Amino acid sequence: MLSAEELAPLVYEDLRRLAARYFQREAPGVTLQPTALVNEACIQLLGQRNQGWESRGHFLAIAATAMRRILLNAARERGRQKRGGDWERVTLGDAGAADARTISLLDLEGALEKLGEVSEQYVRIIELRWFAGLTLDETAEVLGVSRKTVVREWAKARAWLEASLEAPG
Repeated sequence: MLSAEELAPLVYEDLRRLAARYFQREAPGVTLQPTALVNEACIQLLGQRNQGWESRGHFLAIAATAMRRILLNAARERGRQKRGGDWERVTLGDAGAADARTISLLDLEGALEKLGEVSEQYVRIIELRWFAGLTLDETAEVLGVSRKTVVREWAKARAWLEASLEAPG
């Protein structure tokens, strides 16, 4: 097992690439930059007491969760500053598809919390695919499942989220 201090330099460029992918889908005006996101995630990971990452994939999965939390905190802070008026808008779709519906990151977080009650695996897939920008193959590798499983569960997770986000209240 590698410590975060040993693993971070090995995957830093991967994390930077994943963060850059995320920001390609963002609306103009977002002040957080990919490098800042990756640096903050690395600082958080290095500060954890239980550092014993099993693999590069395990580290990337934990980093995706850290990036999700950082983005959520940034959206909450912007919402507080603007009294909820102009929260960050994100798309729920494949790699920023042009026809994807725009939603609030905070609404997405609430839906992900509810989805976690249905299936933690679905939440992990959403984190890895959407927040970390991993491909289907990369997601399957990180989770230790087949690509077919990821395709099937990614479709189910997205359908559940879309239905949840469209439901009133």
